[in-house]
Amino acid sequence: QVQLVESGGGLVQPGGSLRLSCAVSGSIDSINVMGWYRQAPGEQRELVATITSGGSTTYRDSVKGRFTVSRDNPKNTVYLQMNSLKLEDTAVYYCNANLRPRGMFYFDTYWGQGTQVTVSS
Repeated sequence: QVQLVESGGGLVQPGGSLRLSCAVSGSIDSINVMGWYRQAPGEQRELVATITSGGSTTYRDSVKGRFTVSRDNPKNTVYLQMNSLKLEDTAVYYCNANLRPRGMFYFDTYWGQGTQVTVSS
């Protein structure tokens, strides 16, 4: 059973920092792209950042220069370092991974349960 478990969310003041982690567990043959999404109340889920197995990254414009996505391939873990946080960064943050479970012939996308990030003074 493949699982993605996030941690690191919480309450922070504007200008503060948080680091999110997402560990993939279970029997896995390969992980392709990993990413972070977020969903604010009443809003659609939106892409925040992605990282390939080779380390290539993409970011949504509003977080460029403030957020950094990274991954530890041997640990099957992806991170999101969030600096200079703003009120509008408040959301539930979800990680996802496009991966191939052991013994399977195809890749599929899996999601974590989400972690709340609240930026408030």
